[in-house]
Amino acid sequence: MTGSAIQHARKVAFQGEPGAYANLAAMEALPGKQYIPCPTFDHAVDAVRRGETDLCIIPVENSLMGRIADIHHLLPDAGLHIVGEHFLPIHHQLLGMKGAKLSDLKRVYSQGPALAQCLKIIRDMKLKAENWHDTAGSAKHIAELKDPTAAAIASKLAGELYGLEVLKANVEDEHHNHTRFLIMSRERDDAVAGSGRIITTFVFRVRNVPAALYKAMGGFATNGVNMTKLESYQLGGSFNATRFYADIEGHPADPGVKFAFEELEFFTTEFNVLGVYPAHTYRDDMPE
Repeated sequence: MTGSAIQHARKVAFQGEPGAYANLAAMEALPGKQYIPCPTFDHAVDAVRRGETDLCIIPVENSLMGRIADIHHLLPDAGLHIVGEHFLPIHHQLLGMKGAKLSDLKRVYSQGPALAQCLKIIRDMKLKAENWHDTAGSAKHIAELKDPTAAAIASKLAGELYGLEVLKANVEDEHHNHTRFLIMSRERDDAVAGSGRIITTFVFRVRNVPAALYKAMGGFATNGVNMTKLESYQLGGSFNATRFYADIEGHPADPGVKFAFEELEFFTTEFNVLGVYPAHTYRDDMPE
């Protein structure tokens, strides 16, 4: 990532307690910055909008669990621009009090998706799963409980921050687990055309005419543009108002993308590019 928005940033907002996976993603993707924890995704986005931080890093999808709930509703109306992406490998640690024994554990705390990604060890150890608002928050809770029969599932960083011991490492059921994060800024900072592999993210709504979506998508096929993601979600609780979120490989200045966008706009009532940014290197090794 070489954009000026990232280079000049000093503060980065993330959702969760210190030690959350978003904190770890921020440290990997944006080293040397100040990392600001926020209680919700909305608070992280608002921190950038209000100028309290320069960037925020937001998870959008997980390779096992799919898209992160509500994020696609938040992104188009955030008033921010995507300037980068980061893929973080997720390695869950079973954390407990120092000196605690695996055989004494009775309960385990973590966020719902993390618990769902570690079902095998929870079942094998016959632990009672307790849903917590945040993975790092569950580690903090265990540190405060001081109960050797309780554990948390969280990152190694969370264990270090809250003085816990890794009782069992890498307890996730699937070891190819990754979460994709988007880095967002107040200022638009599009990648330069021809500067390498580029991802363009946009949202749109199609006109209320027969086969509008089919026709809107046709331009990408005929112009050889690879669409890596297309998702739909309802707006305002209506079954009639549908917005689509898409990622493509390519830059809007590329001839094929330019022609595809022109065709798309003809069949849409809303079209908004959220960001044009360098593809993360993980895409080169991504499983098919």
